[in-house]
Amino acid sequence: MAISRADPSGSDFPFLDGEGWNETSPRNPSYNCVAWAAWDNHRWWQPNPPRDGYWPLGADDDSSVGAFERAFASLGYSPSEGGELEDGFEKIAFYAIGGEVTHAARQLPSGRWTSKLGRNIDIEHTLRGLEGPTYGTVVRFLKRRRTGIAGSAR
Repeated sequence: MAISRADPSGSDFPFLDGEGWNETSPRNPSYNCVAWAAWDNHRWWQPNPPRDGYWPLGADDDSSVGAFERAFASLGYSPSEGGELEDGFEKIAFYAIGGEVTHAARQLPSGRWTSKLGRNIDIEHTLRGLEGPTYGTVVRFLKRRRTGIAGSAR
């Protein structure tokens, strides 16, 4: 998975500058994009995790879209037709190359998206902004009902 490298100022994301983005938190190597999408900024989420990492029980230990879909199903997410803002729901988008998930982003209540760029910074961006040679294209959306003050169903 390409989730450990990414730099918003480089050529990794050819659409990012044109679509607009801003840094929302500093570099932190403790968690990755998958964890960030799952509202977890304390662990590194990945299939077949390292000793200090995490992957939900019951989710396949591979980088397939299906494995990631099952991992997020453990948090109450189910398939969604698209990434449009939907009242009462929060959404996750999976980016992939060749059928393997490379990145996960979470939709904000504004309709924009938030991502952790590997071990780098967290950013707010458009969905298309991260498409390109590093993460590929968006291939799947999931959603769950928003609850709580921060809009999280945690």
